[in-house]
Amino acid sequence: MADDDRNPEEEFQELLRRLMSGDTSGLDPEQLSRLSGMQIDPAMMQAVMNQLQGAMSGAQDGIDWGLAERQALHIANQDGLGVSTGQRTDLDQAFSLAALWLGEATTISDLPRPPKAVTRGAWVSATLPVWQELAEPVATSIADALTEALGQQAPDDMQDLIAGAGRLMRTVGGSLFATQLGQVVGRLSTEVVGGGDVGIPVMPDGDAAILPQNFADFGRDLEIPDDQLALYLATRELAHARLFRHARWLRLHVISQVREFAHGIRVDTDALEELASRFDPSQPDELRSALESGALLPQRSEEQTAALTRLENLLATIEGWVDVVTEDATSRLPSAARIAEAVRRRRAVGGPAEQALGSLVGLELRPRRMREAAAMWRAVTDAVGAAGRDALWDYPDLMPSADDIDDHAGLVARLAAESRGETAPADAMDDALAQLIAEETGEGSSDGDPAERGDDDPTPDDQRPV
Repeated sequence: MADDDRNPEEEFQELLRRLMSGDTSGLDPEQLSRLSGMQIDPAMMQAVMNQLQGAMSGAQDGIDWGLAERQALHIANQDGLGVSTGQRTDLDQAFSLAALWLGEATTISDLPRPPKAVTRGAWVSATLPVWQELAEPVATSIADALTEALGQQAPDDMQDLIAGAGRLMRTVGGSLFATQLGQVVGRLSTEVVGGGDVGIPVMPDGDAAILPQNFADFGRDLEIPDDQLALYLATRELAHARLFRHARWLRLHVISQVREFAHGIRVDTDALEELASRFDPSQPDELRSALESGALLPQRSEEQTAALTRLENLLATIEGWVDVVTEDATSRLPSAARIAEAVRRRRAVGGPAEQALGSLVGLELRPRRMREAAAMWRAVTDAVGAAGRDALWDYPDLMPSADDIDDHAGLVARLAAESRGETAPADAMDDALAQLIAEETGEGSSDGDPAERGDDDPTPDDQRPV
């Protein structure tokens, strides 16, 4: 049968089959005008075809993270401002003095590369690989769920056709997520002051940076001299970068805990199926809005809540140490206390972009117990000094626990005793371990008492000396 003899329904099915199979060559827009017999708007159908062809042409295994980078850089570079020579000089001087002050406040060594002033676009390029790694589990979950939901919404006679479109639909959902992530990271680049502003190690290992464009916004309402602000923020940025450079295991530890949380995310299938029933690929705004608002992510499970609590304790432990070290290093600054309080409040509240990131991946990177953790680190410093405090970052097993944040008296007593060469007082954990060992060896039990066994010789035959 010639092409012109096909009815509109057959022609429509043929167009879909060609598209779903990846054959987008030779699609004539004039063909769409013949779909009017099916009461389909040819203009709308052209928009749908363009959207789906674009998705198919960029389809690949996994998420196209290039979309996220392009979107983030578009937002970051909108104002087109670079770093002036004066800004670079001022911040270089601030970093140099901050490094000297930190040398007196911590035994953790300096960075292998000099810190620098960077543009928003440079911050995006440097940090995007980490954002991609953290968001990948959520992006994959949403893309897979969208594919499944669209398949469930299709009628039975279209199942064979939909089955061949899984890769396309996965790409559509994943691309929308990547675009939203790019928008969030781009907006985040307009808020952060330094590389360590969000608490997790997003900068490359050993790198420290300040964004002059955002530095001006941070200090606008504080009425504090710019040189004092620059010195404090440079000190804090260096302390954060030094810690992650020193404790090589810490970066992987933090990222693993974030990914553990993200892997537990399950898409709200009811909300997604309801959305898929009216999904129009040519107008993805509704899906985009649902992604950014977090509407597709249900309430946290018990496992996720536990993972989030562990992560918050870890972030608080890190930032509490940074807080104490920065306080000691900047004790010469008249306005240090005021700046420190502004930084703590800013971290506790978070900016609009950080809140959007929380909606997108279901995770708020807030060290909610930073004040309690800082009090713990202050007590440890007073008891054993900077060297004893910093040694706790040498190995994961030495790092203070959540219980130490709750009640640091036991930790301080143990460290103080060890510093004097004394045996540390036993705590509840030591007592429980001793009891477990005693039960395993039979010591302290009635079964192990020779008198109660009726043995004349308490030494078993196979253990008597020869």
